[in-house]
Amino acid sequence: MKLLILGFVAILFIGCQQDPSLSNKTEESNIDQQVEELLAEMTLEEKIGQLNQYSGFMDFTGPQPNKGRTAKKLEHIKNGKVGAMLNVHGVDNVRAVQKMAVKESRLGIPLLFGFDVVHGYKTISPIPIAEAASWDLEAMRRSAEIAAEEASASGINWTFAPMVDISRDARWGRVMEGAGEDPYLGSQIAKARVKGFQGEDLSKTNTIAATAKHFAAYGFAEAGREYNTVDIGTSTLYNVVLPPFKAAVDADVKSIMNAFNVLNGIPATGDKFLLRDILKDKWNFDGFVVSDWDSVGEMVAHGFAEDGREAAKQAAIAGSDMDMESYHFVEELQSLVEDGEVDEELINDAARRILRVKYELGLFEDPYKYCSEEREKETLYNPKFRADVLDIAKKSIVLLKNQNDILPVKTSGQNIAVIGALADDKTSPLGSWRIGADDESAISVLEGIEKYDQNKYTYSKGADVVTGETQFTRELKVNTTDKSGFNDAISIAKSADVVIMVLGEHGLQSGEARSRTRLDLPGVQQELLEEVYEVNQNIVLVLQNGRPLALPWADEHIPGIVEAWQLGTESGNAIAEVLFGDYNPSGKLPMTFPRHVGQVPIYYNKKSTGRPELPSPGEVFWSHYTDEQNSSLYPFGFGLSYTSFSFKHLIIENNHSDDGTVSVSVEVSNTGKRKGKTTVQLYLQDEFASVTRPVKELKVFEQVELDPGESREIKFQLRDKDLGFYNNSGEFVVEKGSFKVYVGEDSHADLSGEFQL
Repeated sequence: MKLLILGFVAILFIGCQQDPSLSNKTEESNIDQQVEELLAEMTLEEKIGQLNQYSGFMDFTGPQPNKGRTAKKLEHIKNGKVGAMLNVHGVDNVRAVQKMAVKESRLGIPLLFGFDVVHGYKTISPIPIAEAASWDLEAMRRSAEIAAEEASASGINWTFAPMVDISRDARWGRVMEGAGEDPYLGSQIAKARVKGFQGEDLSKTNTIAATAKHFAAYGFAEAGREYNTVDIGTSTLYNVVLPPFKAAVDADVKSIMNAFNVLNGIPATGDKFLLRDILKDKWNFDGFVVSDWDSVGEMVAHGFAEDGREAAKQAAIAGSDMDMESYHFVEELQSLVEDGEVDEELINDAARRILRVKYELGLFEDPYKYCSEEREKETLYNPKFRADVLDIAKKSIVLLKNQNDILPVKTSGQNIAVIGALADDKTSPLGSWRIGADDESAISVLEGIEKYDQNKYTYSKGADVVTGETQFTRELKVNTTDKSGFNDAISIAKSADVVIMVLGEHGLQSGEARSRTRLDLPGVQQELLEEVYEVNQNIVLVLQNGRPLALPWADEHIPGIVEAWQLGTESGNAIAEVLFGDYNPSGKLPMTFPRHVGQVPIYYNKKSTGRPELPSPGEVFWSHYTDEQNSSLYPFGFGLSYTSFSFKHLIIENNHSDDGTVSVSVEVSNTGKRKGKTTVQLYLQDEFASVTRPVKELKVFEQVELDPGESREIKFQLRDKDLGFYNNSGEFVVEKGSFKVYVGEDSHADLSGEFQL
């Protein structure tokens, strides 16, 4: 039977190949037909097997265990009771496991191989929050494309990325993995990353299936604490949380991953409202839903399901299609169907969705299509990728402060002190979620700046950021006591013309399960910064971090501040080019930087309170803090340049009644002395609505590069999709009324105009 099915599929595929005029619709129809014919041959047990995903951390080319859980997993693969594997990578390993499934199971259905290819596989791009700071959608698409090409060469055909969770809370460690706080920017980035991973043709060997995660509202975990409860209103759900997921679905993302959190008291993995009513019915999503690691089983801990059997039942009925590592689907679903508690058609629907993606990937045509040793050898760490990851790394850097033009640093004749353990670190710049990469593979800051060899450099660590374990799965130990290197750092700073201090977070201090209650420089770094400042105030602070930090002291005292994030393989080269002026920084913050952690969550697109402003001097009854300003340290969209830009001649033409558009134009001029690029940002305020709207919302942006003295008119078109919003029933509405338009370089844009709709 296995040979008959695979042979039939091959015949269909050859026929399709011979007809170049075959439309996409016909191809989809053929795939649907093949899926239905295969489903008809499958037993209930085999269908449920497609819904089961296991993780494997072993060398499958060596001796295999004959007992324990790993042995059971291998038995299930051979018996057709597994649909996908994760954490199996490398051509030899993937081929060995795929061979078990194809050669030893009854129907020979190939496996999916998933992996967290988040911002690169071997050649590492900047962490996603850093890439988002570039606001360059094409560069982000290319970054995902590179990741897909390397990962697919190593046997992987499915990634658990992009993370499209919107978050307003920098305490949450996973902000490093997303696009920040804004739903519009997040939606555009979601589409770019999905297209980068999946390409135009998923059957090509250099593309992989993408996963939009985590559905939904994971970024709103209370107190920014990982895996915590979420409790938000429907207005926030529809207008902030869901748009990036809808954008990913519109971009044809092949899978959606459940969130760990509860929403409105229901675990997301068992939430029929999210998975069936919205995702599969309203949005017509035709891919499949995969649980996060054991999120099916965790519904018991949530107090939603009594045991694993009930958890499997609730997840399947809600619309979860594949169970990652809880074992409850493979152990419980068959009896649940046989007992009449779960409709078999739900199993058919889930298996159908998973099989369809396998057909689209071309796995039935060639189960080993991602298993070429020659391609793996040629592709991994191929130098051709480095220019592109260097490009996106430079674009991701945000210049936060440049008092008295301390930057760029002169390229010759300078005595420069370089201070900070991160300056000489070749692993931390890779950031979190780079589990396929090799340690020590990044260019350090010290290596990057030493290429400018007409200066004299002296290095001192000053102090470690962390000590002890730095493995992905282990807790980091922050250095809070060891200041033994302070004196050496102070000594070299005294005689330096410029001090470059590289401070921030270790690459594994952000990411999953890396929540923080403080947003300052970890450990003793703030003390080091202040003591160096006492002997030399000519400091450029280079920040390497995976989240917004609260640095009011540095903002007040340090003349030059560069947000350099964790930029991946080419980190040091990118930072050096910005520091010495070979690249004019153009990055813009995708997330607000607070003055103090007590302001968090803080975000630009807030709602107005009933008492938004000080009514008169000395009064206290208005929305404010008694010990801190309301305003951010650095607002969303903010970023300086080595040149300057002006905005004028804002013109608004309301043609909505004629052709459904509102036209906005503005003149942008480079008023400085260097060529530079800026991101022109348009914000809108719907002043009065049936559901209160934010004080500002990003609606569109465009990047423009200008020579000194050059001006250019930038034109935007606002349509119904930009002018409306979702009401509390999830209906998109466009209401008549007064609108304000703001245009500028960040969310504090003050060039404004009005129109009536």
